[in-house]
Amino acid sequence: MYRSAIQDDRPPVQIFIGGQSFTAREGDTVAAALLASGLDVRRATAVSGAPRLPYCMMGVCFECLVTIDGVGNRQGCLIPVAPGMQVEIQKGKRELGK
Repeated sequence: MYRSAIQDDRPPVQIFIGGQSFTAREGDTVAAALLASGLDVRRATAVSGAPRLPYCMMGVCFECLVTIDGVGNRQGCLIPVAPGMQVEIQKGKRELGK
């Protein structure tokens, strides 16, 4: 699992992953916070259900898709954490709004 080797004095930011409270650091991306959480952060692809994890961490591969504050298909590697952010691991395809 990912763990920073650098002493980190950045302020903490409380986010929620699957409804569970977690402390990230200011400036972290959602994908980095997910990997650091120690939780099972594998998403499932829409077609085969194959498990995926954040991979490139720069917005190219789309393996880090999550739902953030109710909006699906967000690239977690491009979104910085914000206080109170609600993150859900995406399982399969995103349902369209009615």
